Amino acid sequence: MSRIKVALVGAGGWGYQHARVFSAREDVELCAVAGRTEERTKARAEQFGLRFYLDIEEMLAAEKPDLVSISLPNMGHYEPTLKVIRAGYPLLVEKPLVFDLTEGETLLREAQARELFFAINFNHRYAKPVQMTKAAIEDGRLGDLVFVTSRFGGEGGWGGHPHANLIETQCHVFDMLEHFCGAIASMQAEMTDITGIGFSTIVLSLKFANGAVGSLLGTYDSSYAYPGTSRVEVNGPAGRIVIDDTVKRFTFHRAGEEMGQIWEAGFFNDIEREFHRTFDRYLDPMLDSFKRGAEPPVHARAGQRALALAWAAIESYETGRRVAVADAV
Repeated sequence: MSRIKVALVGAGGWGYQHARVFSAREDVELCAVAGRTEERTKARAEQFGLRFYLDIEEMLAAEKPDLVSISLPNMGHYEPTLKVIRAGYPLLVEKPLVFDLTEGETLLREAQARELFFAINFNHRYAKPVQMTKAAIEDGRLGDLVFVTSRFGGEGGWGGHPHANLIETQCHVFDMLEHFCGAIASMQAEMTDITGIGFSTIVLSLKFANGAVGSLLGTYDSSYAYPGTSRVEVNGPAGRIVIDDTVKRFTFHRAGEEMGQIWEAGFFNDIEREFHRTFDRYLDPMLDSFKRGAEPPVHARAGQRALALAWAAIESYETGRRVAVADAV
């Protein structure tokens, strides 16, 4: 296909990023946006020269897009996504896939029955330091991985679910850690609701199927303004990598060497230093796969996998024991 006709569901803050990335591409025709309120949806449509709708099914029937991109509030994903799937349209969805495992299974089953392209936007994978880390691991620069640690979080509020931080934010971390280290085999959890906005800070002890161990600290009781909001350390007997703030810095040291290697975006390299541009980078392989009729580079199954890990953490906290995790979906 010469140009992909894309319709957008969602006129909110991150929906703007969807409109931005698709409208900027020469191989895409962004045709319309559907939203929940007329004022906001009309404003977004005027901003990008689109037609607007207040009903998803009406938009699909009128526009007949090649691909539907969905960006809605975290707790509002299931019903709109199911509508798009049952209408038979390929789709890209935002994280989290959903909050309920049964709902996630339904979405995957319905999409598979229709043989639909079904991608999820785990865009952290496409940050430059994350891609460099993945390449270094595959090249054997660290040796067999021994441990990995992650700290991620900032401000948060009551999102309608007591485990919002774990499900809607740490899903990125679950996805990244398994992207680096392979499947998580078991975990033990501690959580606190001391600030009154649900279990807003959590700590997990992880054991990977390959024998490596790890830790995850996630929080809504901090600030995204702090340096080191996100920090990932990956360690093997041959070396260590540290990723600072996802897009900010990649640091590699060989074991026993005080002199290391650092990547940071240069003076004119605004694209690599901006977090939102990880979405732009993700669209290149995603749309290439769509054009070729191949499976997306990050299938929605990854969203269900992250959700399964979150619910294993919840079970561990509620039972006070280490919980084994089923194989990836």
